[in-house]
Amino acid sequence: MEIDVQTIIFSFLGGLGIFLFGIKFMGDGLQKAAGDRLREILDKFTSNPLMGVLAGIIVTILIQTSSGTTVLTVGLVNAGFMTLHQAIGVIMGANIGTTATAFIIGLDIEAYALPIMFAGTVMIFFLKNKKINNIGQILFGFGGIFYGLKLMGDGVAPLEGLESFQNLTVSMSNNPILGVIIGVAFTVAVQSSSASIGLLQELYQQGAIMLDAVMPVLFGDNIGTTITAVFAAIGASVAAKRAAFVHVIFNLIGTTIILILLAPYTMFMENVQEWLNLNERMTVAFAHGIFNVSNTLLQLPFVGLLAILVTKLIPGKDTEIEYKARHLDTSFIERSPGIALGQAKSETLRMAEFAEKGLTESLQYLKTTHKRHSELTIQFEEAINNLDKNITNYLVLVSESSLSDENSRMHSLLMDTVRDIERIGDHMENMVELVDYQLTNKVTLSDEAHKDLDEMFNLTINTLQHAIKTLENDDVEEAKEVVKQEEEIDKLERKLRKKHILRLNEGKCSGSAGIVFVDILSNLERIGDHSVNIAEAVLEEQEES
Repeated sequence: MEIDVQTIIFSFLGGLGIFLFGIKFMGDGLQKAAGDRLREILDKFTSNPLMGVLAGIIVTILIQTSSGTTVLTVGLVNAGFMTLHQAIGVIMGANIGTTATAFIIGLDIEAYALPIMFAGTVMIFFLKNKKINNIGQILFGFGGIFYGLKLMGDGVAPLEGLESFQNLTVSMSNNPILGVIIGVAFTVAVQSSSASIGLLQELYQQGAIMLDAVMPVLFGDNIGTTITAVFAAIGASVAAKRAAFVHVIFNLIGTTIILILLAPYTMFMENVQEWLNLNERMTVAFAHGIFNVSNTLLQLPFVGLLAILVTKLIPGKDTEIEYKARHLDTSFIERSPGIALGQAKSETLRMAEFAEKGLTESLQYLKTTHKRHSELTIQFEEAINNLDKNITNYLVLVSESSLSDENSRMHSLLMDTVRDIERIGDHMENMVELVDYQLTNKVTLSDEAHKDLDEMFNLTINTLQHAIKTLENDDVEEAKEVVKQEEEIDKLERKLRKKHILRLNEGKCSGSAGIVFVDILSNLERIGDHSVNIAEAVLEEQEES
């Protein structure tokens, strides 16, 4: 039998590309249709591991990627929004949610793939309603999954007649470990367990591979999908490493157990196929789904042990940034507005500390270009935004109470200060984006420019630190020091701009480097302005009291 290798490769790769695009496009459409509230679902509905499982299932079905759910979860653990116990539940749920794609493929409606894609295209391009556009995106992606699967199937169909392929399937039946390795390797290669399981469904549908050879590959796919989370955790926080490691341990335990019970499980699935009159694709979907649900039910009671295990294996501080407010107790508002304002002040000081730490991280990103520093800066900025919203809402509630003149002044001071700190967070983010621009466009700053920015950064950080102490201690002398330092920041900015123009004229600095340099200077100068605003608000409050 003569095999057209080029046709096989082109059809398979083209089908794989369309399949992966279909999953991504459908997931994006589902996410938009859901109102992009996935983070809130994970935050609010993970009060215990069981609720975490349900949240993981829902979010994974919406975004069509268990890896994406794991990444979101890692971010929430890192931020202090979610404990490791809750995260383990979400990761288990993500494993169940990812089986939805296999069930979709099991519907076996690839004959209608192109009309479905056309219907989606009409809804995207010819109708102006956003909700309809989102539905069109879901439909187009849905059709793309089946069309990509058909192309992949057409590409690999000739392999059935190859003796070497037949020998491989026999080997997988006789040696399940080989099947697991193949499943892991293919999933790692394409970075999608859905694609590898989809191909497996297609091969089984065509009769190219038997069920006893399908099973070990299927469980290997489950292990392979954890590699994405492992890659994402390299160089990341302790929380990220633990969450990724939990994903690996969870799937390894499940696969080990099912390999021991492989023969009876395969026999069970053959009976299920007969009882429910399932087609071959749906049989694989059921095998995948039953395995993941059983694995989750089996390991869910041991969430605490899993958490202890990964904490021992990966020691270190669990949470680096705690987004959630610590002090905003609404019960104080009516009973004692003064104590409530004290609570708000404590939370505002935490917010200011995030600004100081984020500013320091943005300096480290400029100096080292290590991605970890940019990620931390953005996390601090997100924490600032979250506290800004919570503190402002709390202060609005406090304002509805009857406030004394002194409390009224404190209320105004905190409202103004929170706004200034939030703006400092925005400038931190701007500077990270400027360094990103520098790296993307291979812009090189001279050693002299780096030295100048280092000086400006250190003065700005020092000024912000003094502003925080001013707020904490209501210290008038500290406030006056901030005012002096802000004047120094303005003078230094003018001086460094002139030095930059000289470097530009002498050809020591490129125009692109100049844009980065001047914009970072401007952001630091604005941070100085917001720092002095905090100090001046304290001065005014002291003068009025």
